[in-house]
Amino acid sequence: PFYKKMAARGTMICNSSAQGLAIAEYVFAQVFYQFHPIKLQHQQQADRFWKTTAFRELSQSTWLIVGFGPIGQAIAQRAKAFGAKVLVVRRKPVPCDYVDHCASESELLELLPQADIIVLACALNKSTKELANRQFFLRTKQDALLINVARGGVINNEAMLQALDQERLGHAVLDVFDTEPLPLTDPYWSHAKVTVTPHTSFAGSGTMNRWTDLFLENIDRFARGQPLKNLVDHQNLLD
Repeated sequence: PFYKKMAARGTMICNSSAQGLAIAEYVFAQVFYQFHPIKLQHQQQADRFWKTTAFRELSQSTWLIVGFGPIGQAIAQRAKAFGAKVLVVRRKPVPCDYVDHCASESELLELLPQADIIVLACALNKSTKELANRQFFLRTKQDALLINVARGGVINNEAMLQALDQERLGHAVLDVFDTEPLPLTDPYWSHAKVTVTPHTSFAGSGTMNRWTDLFLENIDRFARGQPLKNLVDHQNLLD
């Protein structure tokens, strides 16, 4: 509602692309933590116990990235560098060199059964609100890893908790929530199949400098009467 009111007054609102690189690294840190038995390795070291620990390879994984702005693009580039299969859902399904299949939202349910890793990196608007709903989770793999770096409202929380409890989803990594800070009574805090982080995926060491550079570039563009970078279509803002 805040941004909607600002846009109604004629204020131009822009997205930031500065955090894309940091969020991509956050996503990969979380994936590696789930794919590699790091806790077990630490425990074996403490116990002086010598035993091979198997792990899942990213090269054998299929990624489904929902949203293909600067964040989705940064994630897709890195996933493809590891040899993963990369599927993308975006508003306009334009092909991309480092994406195996680019689809519109209408294909989402068809793609979900293929995905080992699902990353929600889309804007929250009328079409994406509770995008991850009951129908969504009926199509996910039992061992799929879901990571939400979009907005809390993209997920129907009740539907996802049910999917986790009924073994229709393997694990969820959540960095964004409907209410922040997350209330102490929220079931996400103590759920064995949920990783909670406090909206921290953007907090990389280079984000602030990239924010500053982008802001100064847009100030210069505004002064010269040039189009602003990452300008938001106010029609897509939620009421």
